[in-house]
Amino acid sequence: MTTYDLLPGATPALFAATLSIFILAGVVKGVVGLGLPTISMALLALLMAPAQAAALLIVPSLITNLWQARPWPSLPAVLRRVAGMQAGICVGTIGAALWLGAPSGRWAGVCLGLALVAYAAWGLFGSPPSVPARRQGWLGAAVGAVTGVITAATGVFVIPAVPYLQALNLGKDGLIQAMGISFTVSTVALAAGLAINGGYTPEAAGASVLMLAPALAGMALGQWLRARLSARAFKLVFMISLALLGAYQAARGLAG
Repeated sequence: MTTYDLLPGATPALFAATLSIFILAGVVKGVVGLGLPTISMALLALLMAPAQAAALLIVPSLITNLWQARPWPSLPAVLRRVAGMQAGICVGTIGAALWLGAPSGRWAGVCLGLALVAYAAWGLFGSPPSVPARRQGWLGAAVGAVTGVITAATGVFVIPAVPYLQALNLGKDGLIQAMGISFTVSTVALAAGLAINGGYTPEAAGASVLMLAPALAGMALGQWLRARLSARAFKLVFMISLALLGAYQAARGLAG
């Protein structure tokens, strides 16, 4: 089996473009701490079916987010704060996968575009309120369920998960770790949903493994750049670009 056999329909140009996208997505995650699945889905969906794009991001997303979920000694305390949300993510993602099937067709592109625009708008203008401890159980589960549905439909799992986690006042390190936990759970749930619908085959898993090295290389480059660039300016450009890309994706789907 050749490398291209793992990526159905791939030409050398498509394969090179896919590798470049994962490098870029890794750079973004290295600089701002998130965005690898988001930017991967946004760009890959321009080249291939959303379900195929989602399958490719599973291994890079899982490994990079497991790394982000460290340090292990503080993991149990943070996990207790977000456990209800993680349960909601699993139920929402699997339930929506059974209901909606694998992300496909023009409406999957429209939903992906709208999710990207919503995420970018939050990144540019959002200001999370504080969530009282007495409401975090049921609200976290509800946010997780909504996040799961959006994950199953689009392959993007940042809305409304990230704004909710920001509202928990976990502190900088706690927030980074909580996002790592949430993104890890979302990645596993997405893989399960794709497998249910036949979208995560051994070939898809093999292709996803191939994308790990460029993603890690991009992350290393992003971490190097973070010390030399304004993270705030980089994030501003990233969010504006994401909004434009999402608007284009949604418009293309509606016009199709």
